[in-house]
Amino acid sequence: MDLVLRADAVYTPDGPRPAAVCVRDGRIADVVSRAATVIAREDVDLGDLALLPGLVDTHVHVNEPGRTEWEGFATATAAAAAGGVTTIVDMPLNSLPPTTTAAALDVKRAAAAGQCVVDVGFWGGAVPGNLAELARLHEAGVFGFKCFLSPSGVDEFPPLSWAELDAVLDVLAQLDALLVVHAEDPGELREPGPSYAEFVGSRPDSAEQRAVAGLVERVAARSARAHVLHLSSAATLGMVAEARAAGVRITAETCPHYLTFAAERIPAGATEFKCCPPIRGEANRDGLWAGLAAGVVDCVVSDHSPSPPELKRGGFGEAWGGISSLQLGLPAVWTEARRRGHALSEVVRWMASAPADLVGLARKGRIAPGCDADLVAFAPDDEYVVDATGLRHRHPVTPYDGARLSGVVRRTWLRGGDPTGNLLSRERNA
Repeated sequence: MDLVLRADAVYTPDGPRPAAVCVRDGRIADVVSRAATVIAREDVDLGDLALLPGLVDTHVHVNEPGRTEWEGFATATAAAAAGGVTTIVDMPLNSLPPTTTAAALDVKRAAAAGQCVVDVGFWGGAVPGNLAELARLHEAGVFGFKCFLSPSGVDEFPPLSWAELDAVLDVLAQLDALLVVHAEDPGELREPGPSYAEFVGSRPDSAEQRAVAGLVERVAARSARAHVLHLSSAATLGMVAEARAAGVRITAETCPHYLTFAAERIPAGATEFKCCPPIRGEANRDGLWAGLAAGVVDCVVSDHSPSPPELKRGGFGEAWGGISSLQLGLPAVWTEARRRGHALSEVVRWMASAPADLVGLARKGRIAPGCDADLVAFAPDDEYVVDATGLRHRHPVTPYDGARLSGVVRRTWLRGGDPTGNLLSRERNA
């Protein structure tokens, strides 16, 4: 073997157990008893550290090329690796050009080449006027297509009308390709005022409810596949559960900030907390945790959407809506999950195997023979206070600054070695 990692708690698909993970040629060759005799070039005993599969974050805005001053592949993937994330899938905005054509995907891949310390895949975009590009992007290896039903915040990535969404779903159903949807109905949105309460009021639960209801109806009519991005409103959970019980192919995600923060505790002027849809109240947060525990919400991913600090200035009405959290998702979710009585194995499922399954990465997100040896040594009982200036993403702006979190990533391995990322495509990794 090239590497053996031994630990008291190895988080396999069957749960944690003492084991030794044997790695050869970048893959997990076997998982054997902790004390097994194995000949290897390197044999590491992690003691009481937990050994987790590398996390898979399918909702990351890297913003390169075109807005690299907002983030970039070098900084984003460094933050990911530091947070135990070994695979990301990059959103088709806010880069310039957006990934709405096969030619733009080539530009994006060229920008990423040689810069990544974790594996990186790409979403395509579905926008008005690019129907003819969807099959080309699918053939080029994107993991699916993102669309907005309300304004995205950048002019070059406009939203779809319901009629345009119908046309996109018709094409994607034929391809059996996944559509991932920012689900807020624009008819329910209002101009926000400067305070956080006014901002939340401008994007009410009804915006998500109407959008999800319309999406479910259209997906069901076509036997298509769709995924609700960054679900923030617990009021939508019942219709998602009912649709799935009826056989509609719809899934949903939420994000660490919706599970961690509550509107009642967001300070005046703290625009680092602004995101769309918004962080809602404590009762809503409890509902999201219940939906996650019940399996209505499939996975937890970051929606890492950074910007330069100057774009976060002003009131909640004008500040950029996006939260920087790529490095902090695992400890943030684990801190709150543990408080609520959830096991670390559940967090691993929500943040590793479930997002891998969403995008068809069968070799990612699990510790099992044949899988990529993407592994994380994690100290679940260690606590620390977040210092934004020490994080790896480009700008020291995050609502987690000063938060006390449980769980420290001690080391990350990608294919059994120090992180050196590959660019992924759907065909090669399904």
